[in-house]
Amino acid sequence: MAADGVSNIAPSAFLGVEHSLSGRAWRERAADPLVVRDIQQRHGLIEPLARALAARGVSLEQSEHYLRPTLRALFPDPSSFTDMDRAAEILIDALAQGRPTMVFADYDVDGATSAAQLVRWFRYMGVELPIYIPDRLTEGYGPSPAAFRKIRESGAELVVTLDCGAAAYDAIASAAEIGLEVVVIDHHLMREDPPAAAAVVNPNRPGCQSGQGVLAAAGVTFVLLAALNREARKRGLFTEDRPQPDPRQWLDLVALGEVCDVTQLVGFNRALTALGLRTMGAWANPGLKALFEVGKGSGPPSVFHAGFILGPRINAGGRIGRSDLGARLLSTDDPLEARALAEELDGLNTERKAVEAAVVEEAAAMLERGNLNPDAPVIVVAGEDWHPGVIGIVAGRLRERYRKPVVVIGIDRAANVGKGSGRSQPGVNLGRAIQGAFEAGLLMAGGGHAMAAGLSIRPEAIPEFRAFLEQHLAGEMEAVGAEAVEIDVLLQPRAASRALHDDFQRLAPFGPGNPEPMFAMTQVRPDRVTALKGGHVRLDLVGPTGDRIKAVSWRSAETPLGRRLLAGGGALDVAGRLKPDDYMGRNGVQFEIEDAHDPRARYA
Repeated sequence: MAADGVSNIAPSAFLGVEHSLSGRAWRERAADPLVVRDIQQRHGLIEPLARALAARGVSLEQSEHYLRPTLRALFPDPSSFTDMDRAAEILIDALAQGRPTMVFADYDVDGATSAAQLVRWFRYMGVELPIYIPDRLTEGYGPSPAAFRKIRESGAELVVTLDCGAAAYDAIASAAEIGLEVVVIDHHLMREDPPAAAAVVNPNRPGCQSGQGVLAAAGVTFVLLAALNREARKRGLFTEDRPQPDPRQWLDLVALGEVCDVTQLVGFNRALTALGLRTMGAWANPGLKALFEVGKGSGPPSVFHAGFILGPRINAGGRIGRSDLGARLLSTDDPLEARALAEELDGLNTERKAVEAAVVEEAAAMLERGNLNPDAPVIVVAGEDWHPGVIGIVAGRLRERYRKPVVVIGIDRAANVGKGSGRSQPGVNLGRAIQGAFEAGLLMAGGGHAMAAGLSIRPEAIPEFRAFLEQHLAGEMEAVGAEAVEIDVLLQPRAASRALHDDFQRLAPFGPGNPEPMFAMTQVRPDRVTALKGGHVRLDLVGPTGDRIKAVSWRSAETPLGRRLLAGGGALDVAGRLKPDDYMGRNGVQFEIEDAHDPRARYA
């Protein structure tokens, strides 16, 4: 170990841990020593930080843009997206001709942030675009013939679908019959043949050359704004009184959409998120500011704030309230309206938590009673009257618990239909499997992306659907292998400083494709252990030399990890993340425990 208490990691099983309290092995996050050395020398980094950078697949050539991302260096050519130029031409034509246009967006954060961007660009140009968000319970996901008829009857001639539409073949065909032109802006996986829209912009469209398949719809919409600027500039629509708008003012919306849609934070997408979180810090968007305040957020905005304070409240409207609340909140310029909408969403979020907790408990009990096959590569669990607005969150909770892809289906017996939502493991493309099940005739509807997917199914088809997923995901789960805790740095409590935490924040923002650094401590003893409301465990970790650090383990009290911490006793090896501790002006750190290993325990 180095004198400062931070060391490099030995190869193979880290600290010899092949079976932790959560049942996982611990592994070193591998990095090429030559790349580590070059990055360290080029940027003057401490060795563990350079190692963590290289371990995330960042080369020496990429390291400058990774540490200091800019749109100038990473922004793709909008024309590299299939149909992007055509979409811009259609929208600018509509703007110039005063053609009635409506936005149709999904009811989640990605849909709301995409809609707010487009609405704000057109508002700047003097046109107010109305927004149509389908109701999750009565209309389901995405465009439908009925919704398009309603839009056409309102007088609209053009509709732009955001975060949906790539699989809406029937709805778009019906739109053509009633004289409604459709432009699709989406990112979900789609078939080889696109729906018959006027333009289908989707980086995951087969044949698209953009190379930006990790973008959420919010990111695709941001590129669309650049294309709109270029087309409007070409036509001389900008004047001295109305110069070209700078889309960067709306990067806060982009970052929120990218984080909440759990996209891969790499390349251009990482730059959008990093710069968007900085933009968010100005709190220029009245809706975001009001929501942050009612959610009692504090400090500079981060992935945590986006994913756990802002995002869930915006989603609450589409889950158990009025589906348009989120888009209205993010689009308004009126602080009073923003505050009222934020408070309504905050109340709905409280209600959503109660509904979610009940479904998680029922689903977990159902699995533990014998419906869980530990060898299956995927879990499919179904229950009657589970609220369709929370099943996606429940799937995420169960995925965390069982560490494999999970699909949760809420069955409506009266309608004889099940609404399902799935969450996946890194490296396992659940969206593609769901699309395959739809094409095989097992689903009424289905689609998504690698990490998340949705579906509609007849209840009697669920067993066959489960078998289909097990067959199609077995190979991917086997290739991924058993989930391991990947360690970046070994340290002791005395080395866990705020300076070390802040240094590693240069790797932020963290998320899929750019995991938050994982630290490990060896031979630390739990002390002052307290069980908290919500199943959390608060404690101190005391090192061999008596140095201690405050620690917390979230939602673990009923797990082997939490029970061992609560028992106190002998020293453990622990793995987790360094988090800021600013309570009462401390400017310190605490350790957020992810896993632990008891060297004295015997594991089955």
